[in-house]
Amino acid sequence: MDRDLLIDEQRTEQTRRGTARVHGLLVDGTARDACARWYGDDALAGLADTIHFDWTALDGWFEEDEQVFVHPRNPYARVDALRSTRTVRVEVDGTVVAESTSPVLVFETGLPTRYYLNRTDVNFRHLVPSATRTSCPYKGRTSGYWSVRVDGTVHPDLAWSYDFPTAALLPIAGLIAFYNEKVDLIIDGERLTRPKTHFS
Repeated sequence: MDRDLLIDEQRTEQTRRGTARVHGLLVDGTARDACARWYGDDALAGLADTIHFDWTALDGWFEEDEQVFVHPRNPYARVDALRSTRTVRVEVDGTVVAESTSPVLVFETGLPTRYYLNRTDVNFRHLVPSATRTSCPYKGRTSGYWSVRVDGTVHPDLAWSYDFPTAALLPIAGLIAFYNEKVDLIIDGERLTRPKTHFS
């Protein structure tokens, strides 16, 4: 870190990590106020003379040459994408909106298995494009969201896609997934119970 880019704002904050001097950042004429905390000698072990940056204050974060989204990746969390030949059917209010025999299953720590389906297996007559976009530290930024329309009722933002996911999740590129929490999933003929998560 080039500490010459920091601007001392001449104040301190008491944090749970210790006392920190508040700094702004000035790079090539672009200023970000109060975006950095420089910890002093009373900081927790290992934090003295380190600088904490507010995640959203910076334009982008990278691990080596790979951009990281939302927050740093947890080394104890896993996200795996595996090709499968399971039969997957997605229903909304009893209407089949997708059916596939070649899904990619995504296993992510703390979440239910997600089933990513080829676009040719999705009935786009029921999908309505949405302006919603989200980011995930493990998968990247979504490139599309869709609501589902069935019998005149629109169910908002039930499906999404990553056209350019992170390297580890390349098998899901361009595929579409639906929220298990909000649709009915039938896997190999067995209807799954809708899980309860923060997406419910």
